[in-house]
Amino acid sequence: MRINLASVFVDDQVKALAFYTEVLGFEKKTDLPAGEARWLTVVSPEDPDGVELVLEPDGHPAVGPFKRALVADGIPYTSFAVSDVAAEHARLAAAGVAFTQPPTAMGPVTTAVFDDTCGNLIQIASLPTD
Repeated sequence: MRINLASVFVDDQVKALAFYTEVLGFEKKTDLPAGEARWLTVVSPEDPDGVELVLEPDGHPAVGPFKRALVADGIPYTSFAVSDVAAEHARLAAAGVAFTQPPTAMGPVTTAVFDDTCGNLIQIASLPTD
């Protein structure tokens, strides 16, 4: 058994695709019509055949309150691995990404949290390499 897909609920698939590809650097993998929405996934260019992230519409009535509660409490919806949080923070901040938590050491892990412009807080994290 392996993880094949993970989802992030987004308020606008077009805006999400632009942010996740043009700003974060993921690559579009799948884009198929799915009723009124699209089956839209992105992957890491470092692992194009790896886990796909579904940019899933947040139209279900339970999703809005869930997302708002996470943001209100400062809780990231998911986490992405990076090799250097400080360097990625600098790159993304220069691209206009709004961070709610700057790079912060938490024991052996360093994290930072940003707003994905689609209603979510997303964490980036790295472990020390030494």
